Amino acid sequence: MNTQLKAVIFDVDGTIADTEQYGHLPAANEAMQKMGLNIQWNWAEFRVWINTIPGNVNRLKYSLSKRNISDSELDKITTTFASLKKKIYIDKYLPKISLRKGILSLIQEAVSNDIRLAIVSTSYESQIRALLQAQLPSFYSLFEPILGKESGVKTDNGGYLHKKCVAEMNLNPEEIIVIEDAQNGLEAANLAGLNTAIFYNDYTYGSCFQHAKLVAPSAHLFSLRDISNICLRSY
Repeated sequence: MNTQLKAVIFDVDGTIADTEQYGHLPAANEAMQKMGLNIQWNWAEFRVWINTIPGNVNRLKYSLSKRNISDSELDKITTTFASLKKKIYIDKYLPKISLRKGILSLIQEAVSNDIRLAIVSTSYESQIRALLQAQLPSFYSLFEPILGKESGVKTDNGGYLHKKCVAEMNLNPEEIIVIEDAQNGLEAANLAGLNTAIFYNDYTYGSCFQHAKLVAPSAHLFSLRDISNICLRSY
């Protein structure tokens, strides 16, 4: 193991688990159906929105934009939707979601080598914690900090949330690797001076991933030692 590696910061959606297609999308559709909105999203449009319209509340606003709805009514609808969708996601869909291949092995290797774990994500922290408790119960308590939507904006914010994570861990950027799946997460990590490995999926495939230290389709192709040696070799 590269002796300079002290921590790994994971993204969640699309990185730790396939949450978008099998969790967030069906939960959003079920919430909209329960609210009588007569809107159902399909995966083809949703996968485009993942990279262009951040957050399901904003996607709902987009879907309702052509309807004659006042701002106050729109706020009421989206507030109800956000709460209901989150509950449905956590209670019904999250327990069935699978980890991405190779992620568990990376976490196990990190723990066995006293490498710290953290999360930086655009998701609500309650959703992140529920996912970890359901799918990674033995390691849940080792993820610290867990920084999600409540802690700040991850992307398009000068790398704020990644910088906050580094500060809370009291480490130097060159001692940390970020595991990501998407271009906007990569850019945020880069702005915080962090070395990033990208394991893309079917909806992030084809992004330029400029300045990533490693770009591959799956984490199972690498050990954490491999990733560390690739990402931190310039130090």
